Amino acid sequence: MLSELLLAAEDFGSYVISLDKEWLLAVNGSDSLYLDRLSRVLTTAITWLPLYISLFVVVLHNNDNFRKVILVLAGAGLCVFLAGAMDDWFVKPGVARWRPTHDPEIGMMVDVVDGYRGGSYGFFSAHASNTFSVAIYFCWLIRSRLLSSALVIWSLTNCWTRMYLGVHFPGDILVGLIWGFIVGSFVYFLYYRLTRKMTISGYHFVSSDYTSTGYCRSDCDIPVGVLVLTLIYALVKSCIV
Repeated sequence: MLSELLLAAEDFGSYVISLDKEWLLAVNGSDSLYLDRLSRVLTTAITWLPLYISLFVVVLHNNDNFRKVILVLAGAGLCVFLAGAMDDWFVKPGVARWRPTHDPEIGMMVDVVDGYRGGSYGFFSAHASNTFSVAIYFCWLIRSRLLSSALVIWSLTNCWTRMYLGVHFPGDILVGLIWGFIVGSFVYFLYYRLTRKMTISGYHFVSSDYTSTGYCRSDCDIPVGVLVLTLIYALVKSCIV
C-alpha cells in the first residue's frame, strides 16, 4: 500500500513538472524584439528605483516618529532578506532545480534574450518573492486599495518578465509568490507589535482623507503615479534600438 502511494506521488510529481515545463515554453519568449527589450527593461532593478524612492517619501510624510520611520524601512529590508537572500543562499542551492535556460531536457528549446540565462538554479524565484513580500508588507502597512493594486501589478509584472526571459518556471513563480505573501504578512505583524504603543492618535482613522492606518490618500497617489510613469518609460525606451 505504501509503495503504491509513493509511486502515485512520484507519478503526480512528474506530471506537475512536465506541465510546468509546458507552461513555461508557452509563455517564454516571442518573435517580437520589442517585447524582448521591454522584458529586459522591466526585470532590471534600477528601473524601479523611482518607485522605491516614492514609497520612502510616503513613509517619511506620514510618520512623525523617526523611530517608526526606521522600523518601517527595517521591515522592508527584512522582507527582502527573508524573501530573497534566504532563497538565494539556502533554497536554490539546496533544492538545486535547474533554471529553464539550464534544464537538460528543455534548455535548448528556451528562447534566450540577449544571451541572458541567469544562474544555474531557479527554485524558487527571488524576483517573485522579493517584490511580492514588499508589496504585501506595504498593503498591510498603508491600506490603500489603489496603491495595493498598483504594487501587486508591479510584482506580477516582474514575474512575467522572469518567465518571458525563460529564467523561471511558473512553479518557481508560484512558490515565490506564496513565500512572499507569508514573509510580507509576517514582517508587517512583527512591525505592528513593535509600534502599536507608538501610535499617538489611535490606530483607526475614519476621515476619507486618510487610510485606516493614518496614511494620507493623496500621498498614496504618488507611488501609483510613479509606477505609471515608470511603465510608460519602459514602453518608450523599448522602442529605441
